[in-house]
Amino acid sequence: MGEETERSHGFDELESSSGESFWQLTWKEFRKNRPALYSLYMLVLMAMMAIGADLIAGNKPYYMVYNGETYFPVLRQYAVYVGIADWPPELRTRKNFKRYNPEEVTYPPIPYAPNEIQLSEKYERPGGGHLLGTDRLGRDVLAGLIHGTRYSLTIGLVSVGISMIIGLVLGAVAGFLGGWVDLFLSRIFELWAAIPPFFLIITAAAFFPPSLFWIMIIIGFTGWVGIARLTRSQFLQVRSFDYVSAAKALGCSNLRIMAVHILPNAIAPILIPAAFGVAGAILAESGLSFLGIGVPAEVITWGSLLAGARSNIAAWWLVVVPGFAIFVTVTLYNLLGDGLRDALDPRQRGQ
Repeated sequence: MGEETERSHGFDELESSSGESFWQLTWKEFRKNRPALYSLYMLVLMAMMAIGADLIAGNKPYYMVYNGETYFPVLRQYAVYVGIADWPPELRTRKNFKRYNPEEVTYPPIPYAPNEIQLSEKYERPGGGHLLGTDRLGRDVLAGLIHGTRYSLTIGLVSVGISMIIGLVLGAVAGFLGGWVDLFLSRIFELWAAIPPFFLIITAAAFFPPSLFWIMIIIGFTGWVGIARLTRSQFLQVRSFDYVSAAKALGCSNLRIMAVHILPNAIAPILIPAAFGVAGAILAESGLSFLGIGVPAEVITWGSLLAGARSNIAAWWLVVVPGFAIFVTVTLYNLLGDGLRDALDPRQRGQ
């Protein structure tokens, strides 16, 4: 029998002997890979930091008494994000809450917004009031690093989500239908893969205004080929199994067979390039922001922080801090991808 059938039988034997589901066995194997497990924990911690960035760094206080009224600006900020509230009229006139001179106030541990400009404190070295220094506009690097986590992770995950949708759909159609459809789509895969992705991203970005939305769309539309090819190969193998033939005999539609019967049994290996794809998307966004053609100028990302070092080569912290953050995040996703690859391969179980 083929390799895929052997792998499928290996899954069945493991599940029947241990009484655990495939995903329980996968998690059990994944936990044995300590670097991958710790990488997952670190990425979850980074995600929590991205969600709570305003609670860690910002010029909006936790608690403020102004003109006898009590306000909680940070909590109000999150309500504004989700669209369930708005700023009261008396707090709309000034973006920097430090100018209100409140009677009582409590600020986050890092009392600077990522885009808060202080020209009198530009290029300050790490230490003192700015733990990781400031850039050419006096913006706090640590605040930019924390808020940049939100943009980097969002761009990475959304871009890979777009690539997954395109790759799964095209790969599933090519692998399941076969024939001239498979031949036609395979030629498209080869043609798209022949174009250097980064140059394609740069070319596409030149036609659209700087925007987080367009960056995610562009990166997503340039990274689907690998997922499509892997999905096609999985569908070509799984479609020959007996339960697929039984579903056809029962009169199930092609769409139902692909979505309900084949995809759940073929999705596991496809998750591996998705983990590596997030790392690639973060690198692509950082490269675009470094070149000045990525996100808008007012948005602080790791790539834009790194680009600030070009105007002053003596500001070494503008290279080390965001560069280290990019390196660590990409490494964590690569370790996660390695762990998924080992955990999802039944031949590695018990080793």
